[in-house]
Order: sequence, then C-alpha cells, then structure tokens
Amino acid sequence: MTESAATADEQLTANWRAALSRADVEQLLEFHDLRSWGSIALNWGLVFACFALVAYWPTPFTILAALFVIGARQLGFAVLMHEASHRSLLRDRGWNDRVGNWLCAYPIWSDLRPYRPYHLKHHARTGSAQDPDIGLVKPFPITRSSFRRKLWRDLSGQTGLKFARGAWQRTFGCMRKDPVARKAAFGVAITNLGLLAILGSFGLPELYLLWVAAWLTTHTLVTRIRSIAEHALTPDLHHPLGNTRTVLARPWERLLIAPNRVNYHLEHHLLMTVPHYQLPRMHRLLGERGVLDDACVEHGYLGILKRATSRRDRGAPSIETDEARDLSQVNGL
Repeated sequence: MTESAATADEQLTANWRAALSRADVEQLLEFHDLRSWGSIALNWGLVFACFALVAYWPTPFTILAALFVIGARQLGFAVLMHEASHRSLLRDRGWNDRVGNWLCAYPIWSDLRPYRPYHLKHHARTGSAQDPDIGLVKPFPITRSSFRRKLWRDLSGQTGLKFARGAWQRTFGCMRKDPVARKAAFGVAITNLGLLAILGSFGLPELYLLWVAAWLTTHTLVTRIRSIAEHALTPDLHHPLGNTRTVLARPWERLLIAPNRVNYHLEHHLLMTVPHYQLPRMHRLLGERGVLDDACVEHGYLGILKRATSRRDRGAPSIETDEARDLSQVNGL
C-alpha cells in the first residue's frame, strides 16, 4: 500500500470511528450470553425440526427442504465457531472455547484452535496478497457456465468430498503425531456419534444421513455464496468501507444463506469483537450517521451473484481454480 493510500485508509477509519461515541462502542461490545445460547439453540432446533419433518412426512420435497435448511445451519455453526474465534460468543473465555468447539465446530468437522490464527490473519490482511482467503474471491467475475459447473460440483457432493479429504487429513490423518489433531478427531467422532445416538434412540438412525448429505452438498453451496458476497468484487481493497460487503438479507435469505447475522460482514470487519446479535444495531447507528452512504452495502444476494457471473463466455475453455481446498480450511468466514 502506498503512503497516500495508507493515509486515506487512516482517514476513513477515523471517520467511522468518530461516528460512534465511546458509550456506543461499549454498548456494542456488551455480552449477553443468553442471546448466544439462544442462537445455538435455534440452530440445533432447526436441525432437529428438519429431522422430525422428514420422519413424519418423508417425501422428496421434505427431504430436499431439509437438506437446504440443515446445510445453512451447518454454516450457522461455522459462524458461531467464528464468533468464538473472536472470543465474542460467551463472556467466560474457557466456556467460549469449549462451547465453540463442542456445540459448533466439532459437529461440522472443524476445530476452533487452528481456525483462530488463520482467521485473524484474514482480518489483518483483508484483500491483500497476504489474505489467506484471497483465493475464495480473486477469480470473480466468472462466466455463468463456470458458475453452473461450480454449483453442480457442490450439489453433487464433489466439493464436499474434497472438504472431507482435507478435514480427514487435518484430524484423523494426523492424530498419531499431533495432539491438537487428536483432540479434534476425538471431538468430531464424539459429537457425530452422539448425534447418531440421539436419532437412534428414537428408532430413526437413518436420519443421520441427512446431516452427512447436507454437509457434502448444500453446506458447500451456501459457504460458496457467502464467501462471494462478503469480499468478491468489492470496490476498494485498501479501504475498510470498500473491501468488505454487508448484505441486507431478506427473511428467506437469513434462513437459507445468512444465518446468525453473518450478512453484516462490513460491520464485523470494522469492529470484529462485536457479538453477532449487536451487528444490526451497529449497522443502524452507522447508517443514521451517514457512514454507510458510500460503503459497500447491498440489498439481497441475487444482484451480487449476477455481477459475480457477468464475465462473457467466449467459448474458450475457462481456467478454474480449485477453491475447495481453501474453503475446507476456512469453513468459510
């Protein structure tokens, strides 16, 4: 970054910080543990509601609906793990990490401990060549045919299998020589066997296949859409109001694409330790005070996806990056 760009960046930072009083910031940073527990309960409640729906009404439609809702909730658990990585899930840091792993990360074959330093590097280097997530957004815009191929790989489970191979290597594949991997492998096994046991206690162990199938398919799809929306095609990689996007999500988008307020990503990057339930308030305060007038804020996901797939297909074979490797590392945030 040049000296002039750095100066402009500092000025923008000063401008948005000046819009929030010290009292505002203190209120935004307040912990309300019950609200975090409520988010965790809502995520698991929706997952088990899907299990119940398919158990009582097993049709192709209900199975398909369950796969999309469960896949979005698996992203929701990744969002809450991400919250724990910033130590903003629960007030007590020990419980923050335990709950972030055992109720959020391990069930989706992830691990808070290696994720935390990886993700904090993303915050420190957002949009730069040193950003570990740059590969998730760098290729855009792409052609519609390329995007269709990506969607097919997601929904057919091909991307999910790459997720699985990477996750296996980081956990079970390294558990003999790496104590962190061993603990993660144990946590993944215990939480997933526990979920299977709960379903088995109702005489319906086969419903666990919905969890696995969603993780392999719809979970990878919503992770892709979320990563595109947050940083792809943002207007200015060097400025805090231009290198990250907030999406004002509709109710159905919050259910199927943007769980746990993950759509307020610009606000999260401005103050990364604000709990997720405080982000709408932060957005409202910044909007009322004019900070967001020229910021990267969009209404809904469709327009972003249209621009992300706006490259003209001239008939030549496209060169596609294999971003599944990066997605499997970050679990998307």
